[in-house]
Amino acid sequence: MKRPKSAAERKERYAEILRTLDKMYPDATCALIHNSPWELLVATILSAQCTDKRVNMVTPDLFRKYPTPEDFAAVRPEVLGDDIRSTGFFNNKAKSIVGAAQRVVGEFGGKVPKTMDEMLTIPGAARKTANVVLGTAYGIASGIVVDTHVSRISQRLDFTRETDPVKIEQDLVKIVPQDRWIKFSHQMILHGRALCMARSPECEQCDLNPLCYAKDKRV
Repeated sequence: MKRPKSAAERKERYAEILRTLDKMYPDATCALIHNSPWELLVATILSAQCTDKRVNMVTPDLFRKYPTPEDFAAVRPEVLGDDIRSTGFFNNKAKSIVGAAQRVVGEFGGKVPKTMDEMLTIPGAARKTANVVLGTAYGIASGIVVDTHVSRISQRLDFTRETDPVKIEQDLVKIVPQDRWIKFSHQMILHGRALCMARSPECEQCDLNPLCYAKDKRV
């Protein structure tokens, strides 16, 4: 499609993309199964370099074995590492989760905090993880989750030309209304799994195709 030149044209294109995402993924939500903000924090840490499907296979037994943040805070990282081995990078993840539990228990009374500044003091919780927990668990639109799907698709749709997640987020929050930040992230992630895969995007089935600038579009 021809790139819009004026600010008004660009704004209307962005709005049309958001409307299309709503039609494609009206019920998009977080794929990580959880029953509390703490469980979501653990699951999100585990999801680094790992599929949500694998995480969801591991966490039921994990949360039965360690029901509370206090339980996680008391376990040795090497022991926890064996419990989460199949998620990959298990030694680092175990250290982060134990450290997160100790921080949550010691500084926040066993409750995951509700502000970005406090979240960022928790081991293993950078902006992406903090945005996932604040948005999904608490409904707080503190920012936009930028994972590999959001990063890639945002570039394809010309929402950003940045490659650093923090800078991508800065671009996205200027385009996407704040009341859509949480849902937008879920929609983009779902789109990246359903149609806009990195290696073989199914452009011919994508309703966003007329609005997409990707150079490797299939149609």
